[in-house]
Amino acid sequence: MSVTVRVPAKVNVQLAVGAARADGFHDLANVFLAVGLYDEVTVTPAEQLRVTCSGPDAAQVPLDRTNLAARAAEMLAARHGRSADVHIHMAKDIPVAGGMAGGSADGAGALVACDALWGTGASRGELLDICAELGSDVPFSLVGGAALGTGRGEQLEVLEVGGAFHWVFAVADGGLSTPAVYREFDRLTPQAPAPKASAALLDALRKGDVEALAGAVANDLQPAALSLFPSLADTLAAGTDAGALAALVSGSGPTTAFLAADAASARRIAAALSASGTCRTARVADSPAPGATLL
Repeated sequence: MSVTVRVPAKVNVQLAVGAARADGFHDLANVFLAVGLYDEVTVTPAEQLRVTCSGPDAAQVPLDRTNLAARAAEMLAARHGRSADVHIHMAKDIPVAGGMAGGSADGAGALVACDALWGTGASRGELLDICAELGSDVPFSLVGGAALGTGRGEQLEVLEVGGAFHWVFAVADGGLSTPAVYREFDRLTPQAPAPKASAALLDALRKGDVEALAGAVANDLQPAALSLFPSLADTLAAGTDAGALAALVSGSGPTTAFLAADAASARRIAAALSASGTCRTARVADSPAPGATLL
């Protein structure tokens, strides 16, 4: 018997970052939007915990107990007095180390899959508590759709979305360390103001207004990501020149995100980016997408 869970990638349509806290984290106003690029996490009973991975850039994924999927299995098992004797396989389609929460998605997927496999009967609240312990982005990977994350991003308020939005994601040749990007943010922004969600952006999401959303997207980590990975500026320019309504670094990067007017425009932008030589590949995806889903 095995259980498979599908989990989405995310884009941050707003990432407002405050100054570093005493615990090393930053207060955020983080507007998450789940997008239709997915990893699939399958758990199967085994003699001991084992992690495997397939898909693009699978060689970059840690297969030991530092992997969020392995940690999720161990944390759920410990809460329910059992051992985490499962084989976790991640079939990856979300870019690795790309600022789209692929590792967080795998953690949420493994948690939901193990809960179903073991029949633990964990409540939604318990699962979200474990997600928050695993990492700031993991709760949203469970919830999906759209949400405002505050605190360090783990405190979620589900948001209404009034329509579909069409995106192109340009996958960079290389990765960025999220802690390194935050350190660079601290260096570049020593007096960061308290983060606040944009009322105009939340209204654009609620109305499904793509033009208004394009005018409101923002990422406070983008200058830091560009400082560490300067060639991303060429990718952003190529997408804008191809007709994107908005262009921004996705989360801590280095994946870049481009908002398109419609599905046909997204396909044209993706083709132009692929031909531009400024990225490794370009992917089209719609949003919002559902959170962790049993298949």
